[in-house]
Amino acid sequence: MMTRQRHQDQQSKAFYELSALILNLIRYSPPSSSIEVSTPPTRQITPAGLASMLLGVSLALMFCGSITFLIGFLLMPWVIGLVMLLYVAGIVSSLSILGRAIFCHTLSPASPRKTVPAWKLL
Repeated sequence: MMTRQRHQDQQSKAFYELSALILNLIRYSPPSSSIEVSTPPTRQITPAGLASMLLGVSLALMFCGSITFLIGFLLMPWVIGLVMLLYVAGIVSSLSILGRAIFCHTLSPASPRKTVPAWKLL
């Protein structure tokens, strides 16, 4: 329960920081090149500027998503091959254990079994 609350807190903190970054970008005014000390008039971003900025952000996210998909697509055959190799190794190991049990049992079926005292089991 606490990890879920912590995860939500991290998400809301990241969302808050992203919102603050975008708002600071919108309100950004470049430094004045004049020598006068008075504060330059604040320039607000135009709707076209905001749209192009959001378009750039969305294109960057799509590009990163495409690269991630491509890496996953290229690595998937290796992952499937590794899983299949581990399955084959597990089957060979099981058959080996089964064969050893059958082989040892057929060689000495009448061998007396050792009894273990109860105090050694504890």
